[in-house]
Amino acid sequence: MSIVFSSLNHAQRIPLAAEIHSRPFLMLEAPTVLTHFAILGEHGQQELLAGLCGHFGVTAPAAGAKYFSHDFGRFRLKWELHTEFATFTFAESVASMPLPEAAFASMPSRHLPEQWLLELQGRVLVASHVLLARPGGSQAAFAASLQRVFQGAPLAGSQVMNGGELWTDFAIHADGFSRFVICDTVMHEQQAGRLVQRVLEIETYRMMALLALPLAHTAVPELNAVEAELAALAGALVEADGKLDDGSIEQKLLDRITHLAARIEKVSADTSYRFAAAKAYFGLVNARIEELRELRIEGAPTVEEFMERRLEPAMKTCEAVAARQQALAGRIANCNDLLRTRVGIVQEAQNRKILQSMNARAAQQLRLQQAVEGLSVAAISYYLVGLVGYTAKGAKALGWVGNPELLMGVMVPVVALAVWIGLRCMHKRLHQA
Repeated sequence: MSIVFSSLNHAQRIPLAAEIHSRPFLMLEAPTVLTHFAILGEHGQQELLAGLCGHFGVTAPAAGAKYFSHDFGRFRLKWELHTEFATFTFAESVASMPLPEAAFASMPSRHLPEQWLLELQGRVLVASHVLLARPGGSQAAFAASLQRVFQGAPLAGSQVMNGGELWTDFAIHADGFSRFVICDTVMHEQQAGRLVQRVLEIETYRMMALLALPLAHTAVPELNAVEAELAALAGALVEADGKLDDGSIEQKLLDRITHLAARIEKVSADTSYRFAAAKAYFGLVNARIEELRELRIEGAPTVEEFMERRLEPAMKTCEAVAARQQALAGRIANCNDLLRTRVGIVQEAQNRKILQSMNARAAQQLRLQQAVEGLSVAAISYYLVGLVGYTAKGAKALGWVGNPELLMGVMVPVVALAVWIGLRCMHKRLHQA
């Protein structure tokens, strides 16, 4: 039973299976010349490809494509869209084997429209020329031409993939391109294509990794300033130790440490992605170098040795700056915790003082209440005795009481005692409630 078009398939099965075949190597046979561009930017890459295809009357790939390969007649194009950049690789076969000088003067870039090249302004990170050669005739003439192509600069070279030689100086020459010479001795076309692809990936990933280096250099002065201020804050915190005032010192220190935390967070936000990307690209460079399976050519450093001497220190610098950022962020967080602990202690002391003052005020209110309570007894007793007096005078008129003044005098202590006892009982019930 066929399940090619069956609903049994997962929605992503076909795209995921095709992913491993989406970026095949170019089929190359020496002699061939190549021009390679790596164009930075996540947007506008499809438009660049469409413009180039439109100029030569070729149908551009559908929107969303990540790979495109086509034979334009005079050259072949291989286009790949990556996360942060896109690559354009132009390959042109040469009828007869030229010397390196003649080859680098007739690269596929000469076929590209000037207007299209102008659209790349400010976005080209890698521009390389590659000569895939099969030396014949005078080896001395080829070697002399090779030295002239690289202008006598120190070269990195090695035997690679058990069938070729690689020569380059990893420098940008007067024409704006870096140059690579690959000598095909016993390679077949698929092997030659893989070798060219790996060399171009080494150059592209190397440059992408080095994008982090300027950020590292820019971040170092800011980190120095933050570190110095953090040391001063730590000293101020030590000096303030044991001095529990109203918390104004701690609050000022806390404001400063919060500002430092914001500064280091900004530096991390500006650089963390680039440093992580550089680490990933550096890993890819090392992986591609291992795939070259280099053998030393006496008198020239290998590509691996060249990268160890030039690229690896730059990546170590980026790693050191990233680690320093993390360490500073941790130290700032620790200092912040200490300050907040001190502020909490100060606040607890202030709260204790507030509670003590509240207790003192409550005691004062109680004493005032007790004083007012005595006056209340006298005032209530006075009015009650007055009522008794009015009652006694009425009773005298009826002949029931002979001396109302005597009765009022006798009732004064009785009424006062009763009022006092009544107020005490009321207060007792309220306290119980």
